[in-house]
Amino acid sequence: MTSTLDGPRLEPPSGQTKRLVVFLHGYGADGNDLIDLGRTWQPLLPDTAFVSPHAPEACGQASAGKQWFPLFTRARNERWEGVNSACPGLDKFLDDELARRKLPPSALALVGFSQGTMMALHAGLRRAVPPAAIVGYSGIVVLPDKAKPNAVTGEIKSRPPVLLIHGSQDDLIPAQALFQSAQILAALDVPVEWHLSEGVGHGIDQEGLRHGGAFLARRFGLS
Repeated sequence: MTSTLDGPRLEPPSGQTKRLVVFLHGYGADGNDLIDLGRTWQPLLPDTAFVSPHAPEACGQASAGKQWFPLFTRARNERWEGVNSACPGLDKFLDDELARRKLPPSALALVGFSQGTMMALHAGLRRAVPPAAIVGYSGIVVLPDKAKPNAVTGEIKSRPPVLLIHGSQDDLIPAQALFQSAQILAALDVPVEWHLSEGVGHGIDQEGLRHGGAFLARRFGLS
């Protein structure tokens, strides 16, 4: 059975695919929101394919958009239940996309934004084979309500290098989430770097793009 997820793709100009970067969009957007980041990074990441799947559910707060899981439900464990519910479908998509391109699991990198970062971190740390890298913009590591990192230690199968990037003026997910997430990852023995984009809200600026692309190139062994 193939994955039901799909979205825009960007193939390498060389026609030869050696690496795969998967973008995971934020709440209320869709795969078209991030795919153009691949065009920006193509010079840094030759022979790399990019794909940006649409999340599986219609968004409850934005009728034209998609969501990986519902938000604003007032459920205590909303995010935790959400990432766990959406993870199997995302994992299936990643496996199918790698198999279709005849790539090993180690040739994968995940890039998320906001809710997509929650998914990238949750899924990426539970892959049987670590991705080459995870880049998370404007998101957070999701834990069960009021839990400490050691509550999920037994679930962590992979410890890929992670870069977290956040705007200092983010009014949706405050910048403090960057430092909290970095501390959680460090407690889980996941190598983590971070960058705070001064004056930036809930979005990605050129400096954040530069850091993300350079990190991927470095982790893919291209720089």
